[in-house]
Amino acid sequence: MIDSDEVDFADFVRPGDVIVWGQACAEPVTLVERLLDQRANLGGVTCFIGIPAANSVRPEHADHIRFVSYCGTGSNRALADAGVLDIYPGNYSTLPTLLTAGPLAADIVLVQCSPADDAGRHSLGLADDYFSAAIDSARVVVAEVNDQVPFTHGARYLTAADIDVAVRVSRAPAEVPAARSTDETQQIAKKVASLVADGSTLQFGIGAIPDAVLNELFECNDLGIHSGLLTDSVVEVIERGVVTNARKTNDTGVSVAGLLHGTRRLFDFADHNPAIELRPTMYTHNAAVLAATPALVAINSAIEVDLTGQCNAEVAAGRYVGAVGGGGDFLRGAARSAGGVPVVALPSTAGDRTRIVSRLSGPVSTSRADAGVVVTEYGVADLRGLPLSERRKAMIAIAHPDHRDRLTEAVARKEDS
Repeated sequence: MIDSDEVDFADFVRPGDVIVWGQACAEPVTLVERLLDQRANLGGVTCFIGIPAANSVRPEHADHIRFVSYCGTGSNRALADAGVLDIYPGNYSTLPTLLTAGPLAADIVLVQCSPADDAGRHSLGLADDYFSAAIDSARVVVAEVNDQVPFTHGARYLTAADIDVAVRVSRAPAEVPAARSTDETQQIAKKVASLVADGSTLQFGIGAIPDAVLNELFECNDLGIHSGLLTDSVVEVIERGVVTNARKTNDTGVSVAGLLHGTRRLFDFADHNPAIELRPTMYTHNAAVLAATPALVAINSAIEVDLTGQCNAEVAAGRYVGAVGGGGDFLRGAARSAGGVPVVALPSTAGDRTRIVSRLSGPVSTSRADAGVVVTEYGVADLRGLPLSERRKAMIAIAHPDHRDRLTEAVARKEDS
């Protein structure tokens, strides 16, 4: 391992290399900024990027870099709108394989980690996630060793032998504040919370609805967490004793996730906390692990859902703003879990447009074969076991009242084949 205060990427990056780094709060911001500043000297590279939190990457950086991502969230939308973001439309569970084999196999991995402990172990800090799969196969691993990153427990730590270049910094990690909740969000959250029984294990995605659901669960007992991410709202449900993980058959007593997606409050809570472990995507999104987790309640969202249960989680008004993501992975896992509940929760409208539709305006991110329980502020549609005719009735019943007649007419015209 080479220790350095600076890094010249031209020393080890080759033209055509694929570079990947941790996403969201786990982004090694100093390394990414230096990479982008030096891009003209690298001979043309591909960068695989995830959820942005620091908003480091901008369209003008595409003059010497090809950007690929699985998502169009946050500042990635500007890249997509500028035509300089290539989208990989795959399930989240496929990302580790994507980055270790084939045309997008990573040559360089940039990782943010904590300083080493007394045993010489660097924790992965704010995420294990999909990028960590490439650490063992990449040609070069560059670590941003940040003394403001928490030391978190997990399946993997780094030692000096795993790191080719270490750049030491002291910088507050990127933060993701909680999304703003509304009366509509609270109504949806109460309905989703009614589906959570004592002893359930929770998975939840990004956004105001999952956070609001967690805040509706204070009367529950012995809940567990096995999720792609943890947010600030997790802190309170753990501190109140609502989440104990006592009834989990895997990872008993431990909340498991791939990344910390929040603020300093969450980071400090997770620091040296054995009740929280970060695990790689190959574990958090593993179909067998999810199916073997009793009473798994998977809470995800979508841009729109059609009357048969198909979900579009990617495109809104012609813009790529979302992702296939892990929704399908977790919905299928919850469907196969004993007592599990696969939930898609969303507001019934966006402005004056219905989000319960006769025909999707974008791609099918999750098929109707994987449909479970759909929740809006107007009710709960449990599509499990229902034939198409009954699904249509259930979905129209949870649509906004202003749009129900038009949806019924669309069914009569057979527009939702």
